[in-house]
Amino acid sequence: MLSSSHADALHSKHAGLEARLREEMNRPAPNVEAIKRIKVQKLRIKEELNQI
Repeated sequence: MLSSSHADALHSKHAGLEARLREEMNRPAPNVEAIKRIKVQKLRIKEELNQI
């Protein structure tokens, strides 16, 4: 089981990735590969959080 501080860190990282994703998607010419990488990172974090 993950500690509360680890879960908090994961939530924080997920929020940061969400902000990066929004920023990238709002660019005039979004980098599709960067968007894919960010989404994969967010999914991995979400899966880890769901194991708590």
